[in-house]
Amino acid sequence: MTVPHPPGAPPQRINYAQTLSLATKREILFGVLLGLFLSALDQTIVATAMPRIAADLNGLNLYAWVTTAYLLTNTALVPIYGKLSDLYGRKPVLMVGILIFLLGSALCGLSGEAFLGNLFGGGMMQLVVFRGLQGIGAAALGSVAFAIVADLFEPAERPRYQGLFGAVFGLSSVIGPLLGGFLTDQISWRWVFYVNLPLGLIALAFIASKMPRLASGLQ
Repeated sequence: MTVPHPPGAPPQRINYAQTLSLATKREILFGVLLGLFLSALDQTIVATAMPRIAADLNGLNLYAWVTTAYLLTNTALVPIYGKLSDLYGRKPVLMVGILIFLLGSALCGLSGEAFLGNLFGGGMMQLVVFRGLQGIGAAALGSVAFAIVADLFEPAERPRYQGLFGAVFGLSSVIGPLLGGFLTDQISWRWVFYVNLPLGLIALAFIASKMPRLASGLQ
């Protein structure tokens, strides 16, 4: 039986750390870590391909902006996504973030293609703009991931699981440059962005099927 919430009364908190089973928590955490790995890998894999990208798109003067645009939008939107996830739940905000990130990844891979013409002024400027779009999505992956750990686990347990986030960034710093170099040399630099698509779709499907709404502990 559901107890009605009296009008004007403080919202009743849901203690997900106690109500969810450990197996469910680990499934949720796996999906979140997969999304976070996607964001962390993107930062390291692109750096390896940047010299080739700048040469192909004839945009050495905008070289630094490819990274700066991503970091600016990412950093600026972290607190906004945190507030939105408090209001509307972690799951929908995280899924929207992944979708925006994947859209940005696909557009980054298409930068400089003939059908885009002189949109935004040319290939390298297109890449800068689309990297900014990627950063908008990646901000949700980082901010919501840390909030989810706080929702799922008691304070004494949190450091153990937050340590997995550090492991994800460490793993991406090893795999990213190697994978970026391989894709750039053997296939095309465009695949350093396209590789995000299958990984992101897996993360999205996992989160959609396994993760509850996690409405910031409010019922």
